[in-house]
Amino acid sequence: MDLPTIKDRVAQMACKLVIEPIFEADFEDCSYGFRPKRSAQDAITKIKEHLKTGKTEVYDADLSKYFDTIPHDKLMIALQERITDKRVLRLINKWLKAPVYEDGQYKGGKKNKEGVPQGGVISPLLSNLYLNLLDRIVNSTKSTFRKAGIMLVRYADDFVLMGRSLEETSLNKLRALLRRMGLTLNEEKSKQISARETPFQFLGFVFRYDRSFKNPQGSKFWNVKPSEKSNKKIRENIGMALNKMGHYKPEMLVRELNAIIRGWLNYFEIKEVSYPYIAKKKLNSYLRLRLVKYFNRKSQRKSRLYRKQAFELLVRKYGLIDPIKYQPAP
Repeated sequence: MDLPTIKDRVAQMACKLVIEPIFEADFEDCSYGFRPKRSAQDAITKIKEHLKTGKTEVYDADLSKYFDTIPHDKLMIALQERITDKRVLRLINKWLKAPVYEDGQYKGGKKNKEGVPQGGVISPLLSNLYLNLLDRIVNSTKSTFRKAGIMLVRYADDFVLMGRSLEETSLNKLRALLRRMGLTLNEEKSKQISARETPFQFLGFVFRYDRSFKNPQGSKFWNVKPSEKSNKKIRENIGMALNKMGHYKPEMLVRELNAIIRGWLNYFEIKEVSYPYIAKKKLNSYLRLRLVKYFNRKSQRKSRLYRKQAFELLVRKYGLIDPIKYQPAP
């Protein structure tokens, strides 16, 4: 069972390397997910730029089961715009029709007419390609969106519309466009907000129009920081990692923790854009408490770090990352 899967992944990678540059030339600048030299941090930076220019009316869109509902026939039409080799088209169509092993059984197959298999090497490119239709229409100089001054920022299937105002007619056009594409909005999760009054979240960040805690009487600024859900997630990941570590040597313990901490800090530290200091301070406090509990466990009481200031010693002697002092590499 594993060999065909490996062959499939190699074939998909080879195909992706050939066709990705072709579609990259067509993709809109508002798209940031799963693209070369683009990142979630770029999307966050662009959202903040729009907020600072007064585009503070935001429609935070949530697509219902996007990857599972991409229509194969419409996706193949989009592919045919730039790919004429029928062999490549047939190969991609076979990947789309491949059955998926889920819940102990195979689902889909030749009769399957929608959905892009998640986890496939080529799937992110195909999903980007299909939503590029949305990008093109919203960004067209002739579209009602652009005429109304509405901008789109998209990361994979997560996107926001931003403008000085968002009329219901524009949102209705968005719904109609998505319906024509065979997609639907999750109306319960999608929401329109005024960002000056109501914070909103995107890709793990929260955007707030705040006053500085250092100068509460001063002017407001756009505060971009990790969301509470993101703060909770890093604590859970550290807790689970420590629970799995039994008699780990300090060097191994630090290596495991640093991988988690460094990845989180690198993601949320965006120079001149985000302000994660308070989150870093809370993470510092959590590490101190959690490491005390870790070394107080019965299995760790023989460690030389037992009943010592474990956090400080691990930072000083073994190179544990102190979240407050950490600076990402330029």
